Amino acid sequence: MADKRDYYEVLGVPKEAGQDQIKKAYRRLAKQFHPDVNQDDSKAEHKFKEISEAYEVLSDDNKRARYDQFGHNNPGMGGQNGFSGFGFSGVEDIFESFFGGFGGSSSRRNRARKGADIREHLTIEFEEAAFGVEKSVNVLRNEHCSMCEGSGAKPGTKPEQCGKCHGTGRIRVKQSTLFGQFVNEQTCDACRGTGKIIKEHCTNCRGSGRVRKTHKIDINIPAGIDNGHTISLRGEGEPGTLGGPAGDLLVTIRVKSHKLFIRNGTNILLRVTVSFTQAALGAEILISTIDGKVKYKIHEGTQSGDKFRMRGKGMPSLRTGHRGDQIIEVIVEIPKKLNRKQKAALKEYAALMGEGQKTRK
Repeated sequence: MADKRDYYEVLGVPKEAGQDQIKKAYRRLAKQFHPDVNQDDSKAEHKFKEISEAYEVLSDDNKRARYDQFGHNNPGMGGQNGFSGFGFSGVEDIFESFFGGFGGSSSRRNRARKGADIREHLTIEFEEAAFGVEKSVNVLRNEHCSMCEGSGAKPGTKPEQCGKCHGTGRIRVKQSTLFGQFVNEQTCDACRGTGKIIKEHCTNCRGSGRVRKTHKIDINIPAGIDNGHTISLRGEGEPGTLGGPAGDLLVTIRVKSHKLFIRNGTNILLRVTVSFTQAALGAEILISTIDGKVKYKIHEGTQSGDKFRMRGKGMPSLRTGHRGDQIIEVIVEIPKKLNRKQKAALKEYAALMGEGQKTRK
């Protein structure tokens, strides 16, 4: 028993602590180290068992007195984990009777619940992302059965009140615990918490009150949306249970790549190829934008890789609506094949520039 920690140290209370202080310490530590909170954590599981063992001993005046006198060497302490003679199968039973089960009482677990969210993907064009568009998606989800109007009962019949829980969906069960007898509420096993019994089921939904149905939903996609953004449509997901609200429809947008434009936030990059003479002498060229083609003047002496900015020709911001810029990157094209006259002209140009001459010694 030398490896066992002192029970007062385990609960973090002084030896003169009263029962209220011991109970409060146990509640706090048990919730912190419960296996459901620390899944796959063997250390937390061991800690939880240690806490529960210490609490069982210190919460009982007789066992506590023997422990204070003999420590862990007391032969009358019971089984290995100190739970013998109390009618519990283990630490889970103590936690269930004391706290009503992890995650709160069963009444909280059976309240109205929001329905599950549905996730979909939608692919749009680059221009549609720039200016916004209205699209539709087909969503397969549960809906109220039209034949029985969601009751689950055969048409012409109605669900009857459950005789076991009298329509409440809850039953009261007495349990004996360390602290005496407690009355807990549980979900009625006869009606599964609905408070109603269906004797003749609807043949269309088989008594569930729901059917799987494809529903067309229109989506307004805002201008400036980017690849990977998700649009949430409240209440368009699966229906809730026990009167809870429906879940949401979450549509993730995929924007197709453009053959000309590259998006960078709200800015758009466009690479434009010009000839050697256009770059050298300057020229007015047609530039593609998401608004259409516009004329743009390339200044003389433009170098390959130079960038110019066209303000307000980019993508709109989702937050402000203001448009970014279009960045033009100029690529000067070097001719690969020249005829005799073109070569002669370039040689004359080179001579005028002093190129190709022999270096004087």
